[in-house]
Amino acid sequence: MAEEQEPFADVRAEPDGGFSLPELKWRELLFVGALRARDGAYARDPARPLPPFRDRDLFPVGALFEVAGRADGRVVLRRIERL
Repeated sequence: MAEEQEPFADVRAEPDGGFSLPELKWRELLFVGALRARDGAYARDPARPLPPFRDRDLFPVGALFEVAGRADGRVVLRRIERL
């Protein structure tokens, strides 16, 4: 029987409305291809596995994210809107 993976819980809300996660988790998302660079931002690739997060809508398909900064071993992400 397949073992169910515990949702990743170390996501923190940021004062500017974005969120942060550990650098290692960010690198994992890029390595497995769950997030891909697109037009200077990052987008979710629905064809690639996404580790489970407590907030299941953290990386919705079609949304774009930018790296707003890095601090204390964390990557700060912000959802961006493009016209």
